[in-house]
Amino acid sequence: MPPLPPFLLLTRPERESRRFLAELAAERAEPLVSPLLDIVTTGPLPDLAGVRGLIFTSANGVRAYAALAGPPLSPCFVVGEATARAARDMGLVPVVAQGDAESLLALILDHAPEGPLLHLRGTFARGALAERLTAAGLPVREAVVYDQPARPLTPEARAALQGDRPVVVPLFSPRTARLFAAEAPCRAPLFVAAMSAEVAEALQGLYLREQEILARPDSGLMREAVGKLLKSAGTLVVPPASVEGCPGKSGPQSGPDHRF
Repeated sequence: MPPLPPFLLLTRPERESRRFLAELAAERAEPLVSPLLDIVTTGPLPDLAGVRGLIFTSANGVRAYAALAGPPLSPCFVVGEATARAARDMGLVPVVAQGDAESLLALILDHAPEGPLLHLRGTFARGALAERLTAAGLPVREAVVYDQPARPLTPEARAALQGDRPVVVPLFSPRTARLFAAEAPCRAPLFVAAMSAEVAEALQGLYLREQEILARPDSGLMREAVGKLLKSAGTLVVPPASVEGCPGKSGPQSGPDHRF
């Protein structure tokens, strides 16, 4: 009987998890989609009179703006390529940063647009982008257009984490990492790909068999890291689907910490 593959646990919202899975060219795995966040459009849009351009720090912000019938204003600054794809889908022409708030801040200031601009974001946001741009002399307003309520892990995800087969988990944000660490009953050997050092820090106290921390936020690097971890996790599986033991949630992080 051939060994069962590692689990691949995807905790982003459903749409993003399914897209990541479709784009992943990696070792054999059994996927489990268990979003730890929902995305709920809120609104309404603020008065757009006088707004000279838009800022988006997530594809969810773009989709919420479109759902609220926001007009295609220009210029449109976005944090990375995934957000750019969503912007193009609604007819915007995005100027694209390198995937993080710092590169977006520098990009906007380098283009020196006329303000005010409008940052469309979720309830939970980091980076104080509008405040920092305004302090630098470019007026930026904010509008919260979607919420990100937390969700519990599915029974299937909990069962996988309480079992013996390795589980590979890509984590993309500090909030999701904190939710995962609070939810995850770690018995299974756990392999985590963290989008940033801040994401990895949110997992302190959770025993990890192996961890990959990306040097910069990049979906391609995340896919590469997950593929590497799936290959490593696959070496633990021994027919008939038994694995080496996992000490659980009692010790410090263990195993190599590779940085790209």
